Amino acid sequence: MTEHAAGQLILVVDDAIDIRDMLREVLEAEGYTVATAANGLEALRAVYQSRPALVISDIAMPEMDGWTFLRRLREFTELPVIMLSALGEERDKVRGLRDGADDYVVKPVMRAELLARVDAVLRRSKSDAPEEEAVYRDAALYVDLERHDVRVNGEAVELSPQEFRLLIALVRHPGAVLSADRLLELAWGTSEGGPENVRVYIGYLRRKLEPEPRVPPMIETVRGFGYRFNARR
Repeated sequence: MTEHAAGQLILVVDDAIDIRDMLREVLEAEGYTVATAANGLEALRAVYQSRPALVISDIAMPEMDGWTFLRRLREFTELPVIMLSALGEERDKVRGLRDGADDYVVKPVMRAELLARVDAVLRRSKSDAPEEEAVYRDAALYVDLERHDVRVNGEAVELSPQEFRLLIALVRHPGAVLSADRLLELAWGTSEGGPENVRVYIGYLRRKLEPEPRVPPMIETVRGFGYRFNARR
C-alpha cells in the first residue's frame, strides 16, 4: 500500500463493466476505496455525493462522454482526473490535458504503471491544490456538504437526500442561472425526468429554506431559463 492509498476514495468511470471491475480489483488491492459510474452523468452525481479524492474516467461512453464530463467537472472543482482511454492519438492526449485532465493514460495499461500514475497525481494534488471547501455559508444559510447539516438562521433544516443534492448543485453555483436540464444532470445524475421534476423539488426546498421569501428569493425562478441561487449578504 502506498502512503496515499489508505482512506482515499477513487471514482472509476467506464461504461464497460469488466473494465470497472478490473480497476476496482487493482485499486482495492492497493488499499484504495473505489466507487464506480457507467457514464459522465452518473459520475457527476457520484462526485456530489461522495467527494472522491481522484477520478479515473474513460472517454467513449453513452449518455455523457468523458470529454463533456471533464468540462462539466472543471466548472466547479479542481478534483484530480486521470483519463484512461483506448484513444491513443497525440491529439487526444493533448485535448485531455488542455481540457483539465491531470494525466492521460492509454489502454491497455499495466497494473504497476496505473498505480504509479494514481499515486503521482494524488501526491501532486495533495501538495499543490488547495483543499476544496466542504462548507457553504452566507448570512442566512449554512450547509456542511460532508455531514449533510443544513441550517437557516441557525435553525436545523431536515432535507431528503434528493433535496440535499439539489441544494448542493445550487449553492456551488451562486448567482448562476442553471437550466432544469443542467440541474437534472448535477443533482439527479440523469437527463431524464423533465423540468417538472426539478420544479417540484425546487418547491420543496423553498418551503423548507425560506417559507417567507425575500426579494429576491433565495432560490429565484428566471423565467424561460432556469433557476438562480441568491446568496444572502
